[in-house]
Order: sequence, then structure tokens, then C-alpha cells
Amino acid sequence: MPVVRICVCGDERTGKSSIITSLVKDVFITGKIQPVLPPITIPPSIGTPENVTTTVVDTSALPQERDALRRTIRKSNVVLLVYSDHYSYERVALFWMPYFRSLGVNIPVVLCANKSDLAQHESSAQIAEEEMLPVMAEFKEIDSCIRTSAKEHYNVNEAFFLCQKAVTHPIAPLYDSKEALLKPAAITAIQRIFYLSDKDQDGYLSDEEIRAFQVKCFERPISDEDLLDLKQSIRKFSMESVTDKGIDQQGFLLLNKIFAEKGRHETIWIILRAFHYTDSLSLTDSFLHPKFDIPQFASAELSPAGYRFFVDLFLLHDKDNDGGLSDSELKTLFAPAPGMPSSWEESGFPSSTVRNEAGYITLQGWLAQWSMTTFTEPKTTLEYLAYLGFEEEGGTASALKITKARKRRRRLPKVERNVVLCYVLGASHSGKSALLDAFLNRPFNPTCHPTIKPRTAVNSVEFQGGKQCYLILEELGELEPAILENQAKLDACDLICYTYDSSDPDSFSHIVELRKKYPRLDDLPTVYTALKADQDKTTQRCDLQPDDFTRNLNMAAPLHVSVKWPSIPELFVHIAEAAVHPSSAFPKLDEEPVDRTPLYIAFGATLCAAAAFVIIWRRTTTGGSS
Repeated sequence: MPVVRICVCGDERTGKSSIITSLVKDVFITGKIQPVLPPITIPPSIGTPENVTTTVVDTSALPQERDALRRTIRKSNVVLLVYSDHYSYERVALFWMPYFRSLGVNIPVVLCANKSDLAQHESSAQIAEEEMLPVMAEFKEIDSCIRTSAKEHYNVNEAFFLCQKAVTHPIAPLYDSKEALLKPAAITAIQRIFYLSDKDQDGYLSDEEIRAFQVKCFERPISDEDLLDLKQSIRKFSMESVTDKGIDQQGFLLLNKIFAEKGRHETIWIILRAFHYTDSLSLTDSFLHPKFDIPQFASAELSPAGYRFFVDLFLLHDKDNDGGLSDSELKTLFAPAPGMPSSWEESGFPSSTVRNEAGYITLQGWLAQWSMTTFTEPKTTLEYLAYLGFEEEGGTASALKITKARKRRRRLPKVERNVVLCYVLGASHSGKSALLDAFLNRPFNPTCHPTIKPRTAVNSVEFQGGKQCYLILEELGELEPAILENQAKLDACDLICYTYDSSDPDSFSHIVELRKKYPRLDDLPTVYTALKADQDKTTQRCDLQPDDFTRNLNMAAPLHVSVKWPSIPELFVHIAEAAVHPSSAFPKLDEEPVDRTPLYIAFGATLCAAAAFVIIWRRTTTGGSS
């Protein structure tokens, strides 16, 4: 349970202890009070903000007690600074506020003008204008001011309530009173909240959207009268921010600025916390990164709810209905997030997936990209589901699911996965990059560009019968040695696709050497592919020709394909099927021994039964003879 620790400071004889006793006893104590009261703990009550426990600590201003004062201030969340006359008021600016700053503490201060019963000829407005506002303008640490009287029990409870509120609903992160403006971080958070509440993305909060927003934040509906008053408040400052369509973003910001100026910043905090913001105006870590553990040899995929969310998001932002998200549409889509995922930018998105003729990502490519991100970086997907406004029971983790672990792949007839990863290995110039381009329906480019960084391509593949899966092809580039020596990377891979240039006599020998250098590759399902089959086939310079090599492994011969042929999609179906049915794509150096265990068990059972029969027969015979 959160605890608010209030340090009551001020000059001697300003009424610090009297205020505390008046709070506790609800009456003014006329008798002598000890100079410094012991700490008092106030349990949570209905009127306490955020249901917090409050500890009130009295202090002394005597020089000999300065060490104790310093320790108390540093342990506190808020300071109630009390003055009661002109001398103690002057000391607020001359001693107390500079003293707090010298301690290096960054906590709010509530300024309290006590003994108001002695200055009845002065109004609260006059005191505020002449005393409080000037010192508040000079010291930004002062959160609020209040006039009290311990003797008359006037505003005593309210003073401590302001202290609690200064901690639970601080104004400092939200509003710059000197500039009379919302602070940049607050503006960014409020703009994001407006974006997520604008469900149809038309730039306005309609009456229906405002009602849904009200229920989400305050857990109660807004009446038609209150809605009308809210719009009127905005119209006083900006007529154009309220139209028949609703309230625009500028009007929404203006409304929150009005809340801050009127001291209703707790309303802003209720809104912010309903959207998972912390006191520092960042999203809570538990919201961005919920607990989501993936067992070894398992993987993460989008659940039906996750796919539905990303489909709806795409359709909502494809404003021109051209089947693709333009750069401006993508920018709008990712407005509530800190840009696109960094891994997307590093992989050259959207070149890693399917695009239309204009170069814009299609719905097919959009879903493929998120399927790959969830497979390789599930924490990134969870983070962006939070940024982009996924809301379903169970939180963002319900948008993902964990696949069944697949450890002993040699004996697995089928893996329960809808997303599979294939490493494409082969010699330089064997056609790996062209293969990835063909997978994404890109036209053939005769210019050769060596792959330096790993390159991925992801697309959906349709099996016979209509079922689909997402296939990730990855070309490893110069990181190939590091990746192939990394057991975790090999465990994540579902299939190895060995490629060679059937027109280059030195191409296949690279595969042979690769398998010798990295023997752990034999533990992965494998397919062999002869690329550039549209060119003249040549004899390979190695001990065994590719067909003989695969025959010795009891595997299918290499598939001869060309990215220029219209039949190239069949290769991707073959690769995906091999990944989903791993036992069909393993190199088998020897015939696997026949498992005779059931035969031995059956023979043993028969032998035991025969022995039992003989024993029973002998006993029967012996008994008969007797």
C-alpha cells in the first residue's frame, strides 16, 4: 500500500504542532503542547486520494535540530511549509525554499498561511494575491497554497489533503504555471490518449466516443447536460474546436489545460492512469512488458485476437482503400508509438515483405511482418500492442499464443506451427537473394549485390487444401559463421535450404564443406535446391554429384528451379511443407534400426504364460496321482 510522508516545516511558533493536533483531535487544543510531536500515521479513508496511508512528521526549526530536520525532509514525499506572520512569511523565500534546494531534494511544497483567525480583516483572495502568488512564481517547487486556522479548525483537513494530492496527483509534471501551458510530456501523453479514443480516426471525438472515454476513465457515464457543459467550456476559448463531428485534438488539449488551471489536475491523472501512465508520464513497464515466458523449443505466434487487431488496424488506416499503407498512412498508424520497431527499420521495412505496385505494404505483407516479429521478437509485439491500443480481456498477452515445443524433430511427423523459419545457405552468386526476391513477388534483377547484413523475407504460403502458414526465409550474409555456431539460433530454425548454382561447377562443393564445418546442421531438417535451372547444367567439381550426394543420405534429389519460371512458388510450398513435417526432411546416413521392443515384450509375455501353464498342469497331474 502506498504511503505519503508529510514533513511539517516552518519557523517556531507558527502553529505547526497545533495544526497536527487539530487534524487528529478535530478541535483546537488550548493546553500546552509538546514542542515537537511524535510521527502520526493516518490510515486510508474514503476521502484520501488513491487510498493511501499518510504519515505526518512534526519538526523543529531550532539550529541545534537541523540534522534531524534534514533527515526528515529527505525521507518525506511532500513538505507542508507553515508561516503565520510577516516575519515568517519573509523567511519562506529567504531561508526555507533555498534550504530545501540546498538539500538536493525534489519534492513538492504546500505553502500554508496559518492563524488566519488573527487576520480576519484580510480576505483569502487578498492574501493569495499579495503573498502566495509572488512566492509561487519564484519557486516552482510550491505545488499549492492554502490559508488555515488551527484554532478555528479552518481548512486543516484540506491542507493535508493538498499534501496527499501533491504526491498522488502532482501538478509539476503536467503544467507550467509560469508559462501557463501544459508541459510537452503531458501534451504528448494527452495526444496519444486522444488518438486511441478516436476509434474511427476521423480527427474528432464524437459524442459516442466521449461517452466510451468517460466510462473507461471514470467508470460512470456522462450525462447529456455534462457533455454540453464540457463543450461549452471549450467553446469559450476555441469555437472551432467543437463542431458537429465532435471535439478535435486541440479542444481536447484545451480541456485538460482548463482542468490544470482550475486545480483539477487529479482529473487529468485519473485519465492518464486509465491509460497506464506513471507519474513520470511514461507507460508502466508491466503494461508494455507483461510476463510472457516461452518454453525452450517452443515459439510465439499471434492468436486469432492478435490477427484480428492488426487486420482492423490496417483497414482503419488505409484511408484511400488502395490495399496498401502509404508512408503517410504508416506514420499516422504509428503515431501513438515511438515510431516503427527498430528491427523493422534495420531490415529495410517494407522491403522485407509483400508490397503493391506503388511500393506500399499490403494487408498480406502487414500480417506477414507482424507474424515474423512475433516469432523472432515476441516482446516487441507485446510492446507495440500496448502502444497501438489493443484492448481485450487478458491484456496484450491474449493477442499471442505459444506453440507446442518441438525438441525431437527427427521423429516429429508434424509440428504445430503456423510460422516457420528457414535459413537459406549456399555459395556466393548461387542466387539466394534472387530467391528471396521471387518469394516476395519481385521482378528478377540481373545485377548481383552481395549480401552483407542478414536479410529476411516473409510471406504467406498456401498448402494443398487451403491451409496457410507464414514462411520466413533468411539469408545470413557475413554473419553466417556466427549464426551457424550459435546453438540458440539453430534451435529457432525450422529448416535449412541448401542452394547451389547448377550452372557453376564450383557451387555445390560449398555445401559439402559447410556441412563438414558445422556438423550440427545435420540435426536440422534439410532440402536441397539447384537454382538457375534455366541455364545450362554443368558437372560439379566434387567427389559426388548432387543427386548421388543426396541419394547417399537417403534424401530426395535437389529440386531444379529458376526464379524466372512461373512454377517457382511450388518451391516455397515444398520448403514450408518440409518445415511443418520435419521427419520427412532429415539427412539419414544409415537406415534407422528397427525398433523390436514390442516384439521382445510380446515374446516375453508368451513365454511367461507358457511357463505358468506348465506349472499349473504339473500341479494338477501330481494332485491327481495322489
